[in-house]
Formats: sequence, structure tokens, C-alpha cells
Amino acid sequence: MKRILFTALLAASAIISACTQSADTSGQDWKSLEKSLNFYVANDLGRNGYYDQKPIAETMGRMAETIDIEFVVAAGDVHHFEGVQSVSDPLWMTNFELIYSHPDLMIDWYPICGNHEYRSNTDAVVAYSNVSARWEMPAKYYTFVKEEDGMTVRIVMVDTTPVIDKYREETDKYADASKSDWTVQMEWLDKVLSEADEDWVIVVGHHPIYAYTDKDDSERTDLQERLDPVLRKYGNVDMYVCGHIHTFQHIRKDGCDIDYVVNTSGSLSRGDVQPVDGTVFCSNKSGWSLVTADKHELDLYMLDKDGNILHRISRKK
Repeated sequence: MKRILFTALLAASAIISACTQSADTSGQDWKSLEKSLNFYVANDLGRNGYYDQKPIAETMGRMAETIDIEFVVAAGDVHHFEGVQSVSDPLWMTNFELIYSHPDLMIDWYPICGNHEYRSNTDAVVAYSNVSARWEMPAKYYTFVKEEDGMTVRIVMVDTTPVIDKYREETDKYADASKSDWTVQMEWLDKVLSEADEDWVIVVGHHPIYAYTDKDDSERTDLQERLDPVLRKYGNVDMYVCGHIHTFQHIRKDGCDIDYVVNTSGSLSRGDVQPVDGTVFCSNKSGWSLVTADKHELDLYMLDKDGNILHRISRKK
């Protein structure tokens, strides 16, 4: 069933692509960004195609015609607003399959749950891996390694909602959050990072550890107390990348070599963002991020909905 769905969607998307003419004025500039490994980070997507979701999806596809994009990291809230009830929920079509239908987006998507997925059936989000050929989610938190041209990148996907007491305590709204023992997840993360010897290590969660936002302070203080010490412990994490706030933010903290990245919304951004302690860059534009890596350099490009570069984070060896 999984492969049949993939084939049908690929055929349909090819027809749609052939019937849609878009002027590509950025192709040559985009091509110059390509490295050995290239992938997208996108999150806070699911608006049934409204707002900027469709234009951003179209630009992601056009860029992928130029740059060899190997996969997409989906950092939570693929589904607004109440999550999905099952693997056959219609939202899978209107929020995901029919929106990201460009042939060059028919690649692996590595997702995690956001707080909106936690409003419904989070097990269905994992189980959708058995339905869609491109949805690769073996568990609610997991890790994988990519290797290209002798270079390795480890990506660690963490499930932040159950780590935050606010969600665990609101059992009427986030029933699944209290079912997970966050201490077990942190022990797992500690073990993964203690053994991580790849060239680059990127940890991805839905919620920010540091950010400007009007959301409850406890969301960040819980992660500062529980998640951040594990990230800093072995000195091998290059970036912590998240979403949730619907703005772009790049933060560096004194005494720490991690780049804290807040990726904006792929559908509807929020209007207000201001510098906080450690802010290097911030923007209220909607969009997504491109990550490129080779043996000597790791770059994350914050992109607006037209694929223009707003900010570049570069790490070198």
C-alpha cells in the first residue's frame, strides 16, 4: 500500500508540475549553495495550503530542481490545529501529501511531533510511516546518520512536548504528553551524544531552548534545565534546530559553542520578534531553511518564501 500511494502521488505531481509554469530567476544562485549533502528543515506547516504554505512548497520544489536535496527534516506541527486522529485522517492529504507534491519533494521526510500533534493521536503520526513511502518516523524520538563523500552528519530528533511540564499537566488537551517519561528520553539522548563521533551533529526538537516569544516562559526554562545540559555535555553538538515560534531566530550563548536556531513557519509567520540575550539574527518572515554540509563546512541558510537568503549560519572545521 505504501509504495502504491507513493507511485500515484508521484504521477499526479508530475502532471501538476507540467501544467504549472513558474519563472525561476534564482536557479544559478541556488546552485552555488550546493555541497556534498543538502537537506531542508521545515515546520509549523499544516494550514491546508492557505497563507504561505503553497507558495513556500512550490519554491521548495523549484530549489530542489537545482540543488540535490536528499531529505526534509520536519520539526513538528505538520498538522494544525488539532493533530490527526488516524493514518487515514484527511489532513494527511490537505496538509502534506497534496501540498508537497513536486516530484523533487518525493524524498524522505524525517518528522517529529509538535505540540499540535499532541492534541490528538501521536501514535498515528508514527504509524503513518507504514502508509506514505516518504514519511520516515520510526519512533517519537530517534537518530539517523547520513554519509556523503566521506563526510558524516548525525541528526538527532527529540520529542520536546513531553519534556515540558505545561503540556504534561494539561491532560485534557495534550493527553499523550503525560504518557511519556521524559527522563528516559534524556538518558537515551545522553547515550547517543556520548557515542556521536560524526563530522557534524545536529539535534532537532520542536520547542526552542532560547528564543524571543510571548509563549509561557516555562516552556523554555524546562528545556534549559532538562535538555540543554545534555546538549552541552560532550561538546559535539553543532546546532540545535527547532520551530514553534513562527519566526527566524539565531542565538549564541556565552560559554557555549552551539548555534541555537529557531526555524520559522512554512505557512504563517508571527509578526513580532525582537533580539534577546545572545541574538545574532531574527526575522518575522515565513519560509524554511536549507542545510548544506561537506567535510569542512556546515551551513544553514534561512530562506524567505521566495527562496531569498535572509541569514547564513556557517561552521567550519
